[in-house]
Amino acid sequence: MVRIIFLTFVILFSAYLTEQASFLSQDYIDEINYVATTWKAGQNFHPNTPKEAILRLLGSRGVGAAAKTNGPYKTSDPNYVSDNRIHKKFDARKHWRHCKTIGTVRDQGNCGSCWAFGTTGAFADRLCVATNGDYNQLVSAEELAFCCHTCGFGCNGGYPIKAWEYFKRHGVVSGGNYNTTDGCQPYQVPPCLHHQEGEGSCDSQPRESNHKCSKRCYGNETIDYNSDHVKTRDAYYLTYDSIQKDVQTYGPIEASFDVYDDFLNYKSGVYVRTENATYLGGHAVKLIGWGVEYGVSYWLMLNSWGYEWGQNGLFKIQRGTNECGIDNSTTGGVPYI
Repeated sequence: MVRIIFLTFVILFSAYLTEQASFLSQDYIDEINYVATTWKAGQNFHPNTPKEAILRLLGSRGVGAAAKTNGPYKTSDPNYVSDNRIHKKFDARKHWRHCKTIGTVRDQGNCGSCWAFGTTGAFADRLCVATNGDYNQLVSAEELAFCCHTCGFGCNGGYPIKAWEYFKRHGVVSGGNYNTTDGCQPYQVPPCLHHQEGEGSCDSQPRESNHKCSKRCYGNETIDYNSDHVKTRDAYYLTYDSIQKDVQTYGPIEASFDVYDDFLNYKSGVYVRTENATYLGGHAVKLIGWGVEYGVSYWLMLNSWGYEWGQNGLFKIQRGTNECGIDNSTTGGVPYI
């Protein structure tokens, strides 16, 4: 009897693991490439990566109108360009070449802190734009993720609009990447390799626990913690019609969207969800531009899963059709200078 129970457990567990890895398999990638007409799929994650490891990368609770009950929505600004001055193709990395943060692809590690990366990334870029390059460094995803308790749950997800409100109310210090002394509070979650298994892979590392909030500079210890904080003067959602104007005026913004299992395999082109894809969760990234590719309008996005993922850490997603909720799930704020 015990042997039968054990064998049943082994069979069920094996089936469970197979289900977990199915959307990363070569068969599924081939299936995507058979039906997708605007983009190409390929292997970004090792096929044996458990579903749990994928789900913990998805931490945005800011997708769709349900997350926006309190607003505010920004629809106009006296500094906005007129409609006829919106560029047909725009890449913030090229428009503000002196701002080195704009094209910096980061790695959130084994932590659902994408919401903190999307917002701090955009805020750092906007500080550079607003100061004409005088402020040209990353701000701390570490402080935001683990000190803003009203923003969400650290590695277990958060609300991007609450991050911008934190920037307005409290400010945030500078802080670069893991294992550096860049800025006041560098990120302390180690990066991990998504595309392999074994040593160094994400699955070989434990899920990151939330860190204790620090009130000192441990990176560059010569920086004064209190005076290093930078702020925004506001925090807002953007309507679809105001996204391009806001980005052209102030710089990149945060964008959230629903992730389906086919997206994990994105390699090139303009992503459009395939018919049989399964919903996994919400994700936050940085919107840095737009354009048209083979007749398909797109947003240009910078992810936080390292350079190995997608198109050197970036991807394009269809624009103007609210693909995966992307057109109505963007947030921003204007730096206080």
